[in-house]
Amino acid sequence: MMRTMVKRAIKFFGISEFLILASYFISFEFFINLQVAFLSSFFIIMGSMFAYKKMIRQQLASENIEEKRDLLDTIEDPYELYEEDTVNETPAEELDLKTIVKEEKAKIKTLSLKSIKHGSRGSVSFFRLVPYVFLILGFIALKNNEVLNISVYLPSLLAGIVAGYMSAKEIFA
Repeated sequence: MMRTMVKRAIKFFGISEFLILASYFISFEFFINLQVAFLSSFFIIMGSMFAYKKMIRQQLASENIEEKRDLLDTIEDPYELYEEDTVNETPAEELDLKTIVKEEKAKIKTLSLKSIKHGSRGSVSFFRLVPYVFLILGFIALKNNEVLNISVYLPSLLAGIVAGYMSAKEIFA
């Protein structure tokens, strides 16, 4: 099953590359802009999908899953004002406000090294950084060699995004 999905994705990528190669007959400038932009965005999408899938698998393996509210509940009641949790019904004179404030402060998530590491795991991945480096260096190389044509480059980025998404959907679904 997985093998057929990978074959389909490779076939799709091969057809895309064949069409890009056919653009060489239009002009070299058109071809090189199309190729660099397409490959850059294609590999960025593929790397991002792979990195996030890997991160999710690791969290599932470690059973580090947070229960989140339903999207509709979040929209209707963003501050959880209508939750059915029982509220402390004791009179105001008997409440120890200092302990209540301390408990509520403890519930607030603070910025710590652990939370930074957890949040940056998906964004600082080898599979995401290398394609971005390729994008930047490719753009600089096109600009320095005076073959950069923005009217070809930008739509080619979109084509790479679409092709990358469709291929990643086949492989990582």
